[in-house]
Amino acid sequence: MNKEIILAEIKFKAVRSSGAGGQNVNKVSSKVVLTFDLENSFGLNEEEKLRLKEKLTSKLTLENILILTCDEDRSQLKNKEIVTKRFFKILTAGLKVPNIRRETKVPRAVKEKRLLAKKTTATVKQK
Repeated sequence: MNKEIILAEIKFKAVRSSGAGGQNVNKVSSKVVLTFDLENSFGLNEEEKLRLKEKLTSKLTLENILILTCDEDRSQLKNKEIVTKRFFKILTAGLKVPNIRRETKVPRAVKEKRLLAKKTTATVKQK
């Protein structure tokens, strides 16, 4: 993953935000919409694209475009920073390779302890 190339490929769009804010909401476009085309990205190799497609299927459109929005702050610049951080957090989480789970054997001492407990409960019930 090459962050510099990906940063250049991100498209930002400012939209009017909803919610509280008084008259400021009616005239200032503070909400930021981030769009990223996963399919045509040069910052990711094919293996990374496949992994992201698998992990981010619920967040991607049919054209494999990731859309994120942020209207937490009244400042457009702060919203842009927040959505960019969120975007890279999602990318790094999606690219993380899960550890392979290896089955372990149950230790002999644990098996013997379980069998001994069964025997003792059986003898208690016999009496």
